[in-house]
Amino acid sequence: MSPDASDLLKKALTLPVTERAELAASLIGSLESAQDKSVQAAWDEEVARRMADLDSAKIKPISLEQARRRLSSAIE
Repeated sequence: MSPDASDLLKKALTLPVTERAELAASLIGSLESAQDKSVQAAWDEEVARRMADLDSAKIKPISLEQARRRLSSAIE
């Protein structure tokens, strides 16, 4: 982190919680608007591919509970 950014962070951390939250939301929002178009295009293609797989019955959806059980057993 640059010295300027470090100074800004130190000042921001002295703000009240609500102001820090607003500042954080603004910073995150600025990142979202700067998304790389190639990344968005890749995600769009992936979503389309997954939807086609579902529509063609190439894959079978599972319930949220099944997904949670699988994830839980995978990380244990």
